Amino acid sequence: MEALRPAAAAAAVPVVSSPDPRLSISTRSRLASFGRTQLGFAPGIRARPVGRDRSGDGARRNGGKEWRRRRHQQEARCTAEGIERGLLFGDRGGRVEAAEDAVGAVPERFKVVALMACAMCLCNADRVVMSVAVVPLAARHGWSTPFLGIVQSSFLWGYVFSSVIGGVLVDKYGGKRVMAWGVALWSLATLLTPWAANHSTVALLAMRAFFGLAEGVALPSMSNLSSRWFPSHERASAVGISMGGFHLGNVAGLILTPLMMSSVGISGPFLLFSSLGLLWLMRWANGVTNHPRESRFVGASELRLIEDGKSNAAVGNGEIPSIRVLLSKPPALAIILANITNNWGYFVLLSWMPVYFKTVFDINLKNAAWFSAVPWGTMAVSGYIAGAASDYLIKAGYSLTLVRKVMQSIGFIGPGIALLCLNYANSPAVASLFITVALSFSSFSQAGFLLNIQDIAPQCAGFLHGIANSAGTVAAIISTIGTGYFVQWLGSFRAFLTVTAALYFVTTIFYNLYATGDRVF
Repeated sequence: MEALRPAAAAAAVPVVSSPDPRLSISTRSRLASFGRTQLGFAPGIRARPVGRDRSGDGARRNGGKEWRRRRHQQEARCTAEGIERGLLFGDRGGRVEAAEDAVGAVPERFKVVALMACAMCLCNADRVVMSVAVVPLAARHGWSTPFLGIVQSSFLWGYVFSSVIGGVLVDKYGGKRVMAWGVALWSLATLLTPWAANHSTVALLAMRAFFGLAEGVALPSMSNLSSRWFPSHERASAVGISMGGFHLGNVAGLILTPLMMSSVGISGPFLLFSSLGLLWLMRWANGVTNHPRESRFVGASELRLIEDGKSNAAVGNGEIPSIRVLLSKPPALAIILANITNNWGYFVLLSWMPVYFKTVFDINLKNAAWFSAVPWGTMAVSGYIAGAASDYLIKAGYSLTLVRKVMQSIGFIGPGIALLCLNYANSPAVASLFITVALSFSSFSQAGFLLNIQDIAPQCAGFLHGIANSAGTVAAIISTIGTGYFVQWLGSFRAFLTVTAALYFVTTIFYNLYATGDRVF
């Protein structure tokens, strides 16, 4: 060890001239191992005598004072040497491993996923505000039902383009920076939406499209950060927590928007959620890095846990495959079709539920918001349950392919059956129950196709996610606008709910035939 110790460090830190002969062989090998791995050295490692210390035994027999004095000196030597080695072998980014694993400290990856969940909550809350505010706006401006669908879908016009662009940016620059810019821009768009609505319909549609352009980077960023910050056996739970925040954003938006509008006016909820976005941005900028290796708050043991748990770490030349190559692989097509179906059903329920309860059951806007909010709250819980169950099955030894297919089947067959039953609901309580069942089961697809993106394409996950999201966004635009025309044409929601259920069933069959958990790209 003397050969490794620089002169300056030797002068600054008191050390012993040779290893203590009483240190066990296993203890010395651990010290050498820490030096070799360059992950630092934890302080306070105490030497354990191998043989019998006769003088120590005598000291204990004579009252123990001399024994305690010698033990204290021994511990001081080991502690000093541990601090010195931590300075010698400290990790990148200024992380000093001498204080790596404080007792009771919250692992850094849990703080990261909590901030991601907050970002996803704001993402959906800002989006849902318009689903509620559109009712009084339609009454004020005399919008027809088909045009109301156009307003509802306008944010998807920007979203469809930013998904692919955002995915490429995430693969190149990492999720932290892209997510930060996304939240900043969509918070600004949320703040300016009431002004645009008062100015003109064209300005409102343009502002909503810009809002969607900014929000399109959220899911690729979340997927990228989850894959970097969590080992494979924890990734489903991490995505479940993040998407739980996404679904709770629906609850927050649907409940708080009518309350804020009744007390402050239409601009109230837009001002509230845009301000929360700026507050989140300040915490995100100083507390998150693209990769745990870059964080000075991550201890060596947590970093080893994350790195050792990545069975599909990206390898290769770093080139992103072309769209033609991606579309030539059936597993990628299975993911894209699953995202199309998921977005189709999701945005029908998200955009039209307040209108559905008011139109079909003639209840006021506040009560309609409450009936619409309850299903999203349960979806947040069921999404985490799906993630935890998925991680448990993987740890138990089940193949990744089987787990993804089981979760995806639950995530589509359950909603399909529930939507068929919704056609026969005769009260708002029963309708809310069926919608709750549909959304609760649909959250299982988060542990299906959403995680499957990282399985088959760890090196270009952002790009594949962006393509799948763009295709899903086109489907969401068609379903959101199509619902309005169907309702005007047929006078009810029944036909469109049946079409959506059939799409769920067909996609489930395709996914089970062609999906895989093995790496493809």
